[in-house]
Amino acid sequence: MTCYETLFVLKPTLTDEETAQQVAKIKAILEKEGAELVATNDMGMRKLAYPVEKNARGYYTVLFYKAEGDFITELERNLRINEDLLKFLTVKYVKQKEVAQFNKLVAAATKNIEEAQPEAPKEEAPKEEEAPKTEATASTEA
Repeated sequence: MTCYETLFVLKPTLTDEETAQQVAKIKAILEKEGAELVATNDMGMRKLAYPVEKNARGYYTVLFYKAEGDFITELERNLRINEDLLKFLTVKYVKQKEVAQFNKLVAAATKNIEEAQPEAPKEEAPKEEEAPKTEATASTEA
């Protein structure tokens, strides 16, 4: 299997729910066609370098996956007919140095996901507090 990275930009007019649905829809295409999704990097809303379809901003998402070569034509066909997408780009990693860079990008994407998820507070065992000894308690103990 070959390593691929697909970056796509969604329209900024979509709600958070619609954006999540579009990302899930594209991930479902990956699963349906037998690609192995390695990592996802939701970069969020960003300014575009130039206006696209009168939009100055867009929601960026990067998918890192491993798949067979003929899968890319099906994925890009689905991306072309999606009206909520502004732009997309697929990069293929073939050479050893490129694959090493792919692995670094995947590691960085998974690290960002782990940092974004707040850890649940660890429950500590309640400490037994000693009552301060006063003269009255000290005299009763003696």
